Formats: sequence, structure tokens, C-alpha cells
Amino acid sequence: MEAGTMVREDGKRNFALREGSGDESSVFSGNTPRQAALKAARRLEPGSSESSADRVELKLREKGTDKVHIYEGWAWEETAPDDKPDWMPQEITEANVSKQGIEHIEE
Repeated sequence: MEAGTMVREDGKRNFALREGSGDESSVFSGNTPRQAALKAARRLEPGSSESSADRVELKLREKGTDKVHIYEGWAWEETAPDDKPDWMPQEITEANVSKQGIEHIEE
């Protein structure tokens, strides 16, 4: 790990979702930036299928660093698998992301 990265005891790192204005309203945790980006993408407005889902730029700043991980994310609704647990709804939201790069913010 590089100096300055804030890693929790359980090994997860925190990533703040950056709005266009620079505000950071939500924090997602994950072992990797992609894991946190997938969590953020599941909150997007889902399309009816993966191919019809809107692509949205997601910028996640790793807490304790100046690194901003940039992803393209999209979400869609899908029928839950037949072996789903009882608590899971019939329609679930799936998501995917594609890494676009990393920026460094200068404050």
C-alpha cells in the first residue's frame, strides 16, 4: 500500500462519490475501486435491459488520497434467479462498470 491510503482493519478502502460540483455526498467501501464503483452503479436509475441502460460517469475519490478513479457505470433490471432466497424480490438491479482512468485532484 502506498503512503496515505486509508485502509480499514478489515482491508476495505473508502471511496467518496464526487458530484460534478466536487461535492462528495456518498461513501462506498470496497477492497478495490471497482467493487466500490459497482455499489455506486447499482444506485443508478436502471434500464429495462443491459443494452438499453444509460451510461453514467462515476468519479470515486479514494479517501486519504488525491486519486479519483473514473468509471462508466450502468444498471438494469433483471429477473432474479430461480434459486433466489425468499427475501429477494422477483426483479433485481444488476450493474456493471468500465474503468476510464485515474485523475489526481489539486486542492
